[in-house]
Amino acid sequence: MKPIRSRPVRTVFRFVLPFAAIPALVLYGALWAPPRQYAVISAAITALSVLLFFCGFETRKTGSRRLVMAAVFTALAVVGRFIPLVKPVAALIIFAGLWLGGEAGFLVGAMTAVISDFTFGQGPWTPFQMLSWGLIGLFAGILSRPLLRSRALLALYGLAAGVLFSFVMDVWTVLWLDGSFVAEHYGAALLSAVPHTALYCVSNVLFLLLLRKPFGQKMDRVKLKYEL
Repeated sequence: MKPIRSRPVRTVFRFVLPFAAIPALVLYGALWAPPRQYAVISAAITALSVLLFFCGFETRKTGSRRLVMAAVFTALAVVGRFIPLVKPVAALIIFAGLWLGGEAGFLVGAMTAVISDFTFGQGPWTPFQMLSWGLIGLFAGILSRPLLRSRALLALYGLAAGVLFSFVMDVWTVLWLDGSFVAEHYGAALLSAVPHTALYCVSNVLFLLLLRKPFGQKMDRVKLKYEL
């Protein structure tokens, strides 16, 4: 696919796709889509995530190289889901956003969810995982400059990413239980998930701080060598 040349069009797509179109599709799949149509919803989100990624293309040459690197990060993150308890999934998605851009971060997050769920189980929750991990990668790209300058801010973002994941996934929990959004039940779901969310936050911070330097050195060399 060719890069989208028109800057205004790209700007609109970069905002509309992750913050309006994909969330609307996720909610449609949870509330109004026919039963067992989650695979179609996941496929549609995948297509929109790829379109968002192409909005970040500057040239065909650099875009194709970014795509290869995004595929590598996705493979690493998928493997990371098989590590018990403390998982590096979110950290790898964040690194993708930091060094490849927010569009690539969203694509890596979404693809990590849909690919790994072929093993862990596809279901109506998969689109919510795609959205939550996608947003974590996207915001990492948007905030890349301050996050790369400060280890403290990077650790704080790891904590925020864990909370964001819980906030999005517990929307699914409430919709699954009630068929509609009930604020009281949402609060209860968030409270009941605190131990799991805390573990997720700690693992994010741990892997971000441990892997920041080695990943950073390698990615800086890759970006310089391949003009990313």
